[in-house]
Amino acid sequence: MNAPHALELGALSAGIALAAGPPVIWTLRNYGVGKKLRADGPQWHAAKEGTLTMGGLIFFIAILLVTAAFNLWGKRSIFLPLGIAAGCGVLGAVDDLLNLTGGTRTGLTARFKTFWLLAMAAGAAFVLHYSLDLTSVYVPWAGKYDIGAWYLPIAIFFVVGFANAVNITDGLDALAGGTAAFAFAGYGVIAALQGQDYLSAFCFTVMGGVLGFLWYNAHPARVMMGDTGSLALGATLAVVAFMTGHWLLLPLVGIVFAVDTASVMLQVAYFKLTRGKRLFRMAPLHHHFELSGWAETQVTTRFWLVGAAGALLGIALALS
Repeated sequence: MNAPHALELGALSAGIALAAGPPVIWTLRNYGVGKKLRADGPQWHAAKEGTLTMGGLIFFIAILLVTAAFNLWGKRSIFLPLGIAAGCGVLGAVDDLLNLTGGTRTGLTARFKTFWLLAMAAGAAFVLHYSLDLTSVYVPWAGKYDIGAWYLPIAIFFVVGFANAVNITDGLDALAGGTAAFAFAGYGVIAALQGQDYLSAFCFTVMGGVLGFLWYNAHPARVMMGDTGSLALGATLAVVAFMTGHWLLLPLVGIVFAVDTASVMLQVAYFKLTRGKRLFRMAPLHHHFELSGWAETQVTTRFWLVGAAGALLGIALALS
């Protein structure tokens, strides 16, 4: 498999996602799978209440079909990112189904969700470390360093952290999907430059599936990816980063996710330290810019540009 073939799989994945969109959306509408919004979110987002959720199924169908047909058999390592995507997708789907309009539940408890994310992240870390024999990190301009047993807790931290980071970023139409597409493309290029054509093909397959989904998620969104998509995309992105060895660049390649999550942590810490004052008008950061007067589409487009720049810089540093 070579780089042009990886791009072909990305295009095929996008086409399948586009084709899968209408029947998935019809099914979700038929079963009343509408999103219940958080009460502490922006008031002007109230119009989004009831928008279809679990749209991550659209790109899952594309990723699964393309990977199973062209990039799975004889490449056992691809079972890892595909398995993490499936596991986190199921967890997210259960959360979405418990958080629908008209229901009395508000989703899974944070403790329950964190437990299962940790369990799946631990499983991924053990496969990376013991089955794929990955124990090192690439440091730009410095080379490759073996970190031994520290690899396990660091991998777990990144997988859980980025699963939640993409989930946090999924607050505006097309925001998480577009930035995820750039991040997977970045690691697709890095994997191709390493000669990991199968991993590169998987990254571009995910990118293509997400791009196809964005056709239906563009403002005003007909469907949201929900936790079904966001938890899976974040965890899978982290696994892919560790498979390349360039996981130190993950906060840069996925800079929008990292910054949005950091803004929430800083807001909470500042609020507690100052006894009620706020560092940002609202967290995550994308809502801060909305309150500053930016239109939703402006925030999304500008965050996409930042995400694209982060991915390009990450590729450059991987080559250093």
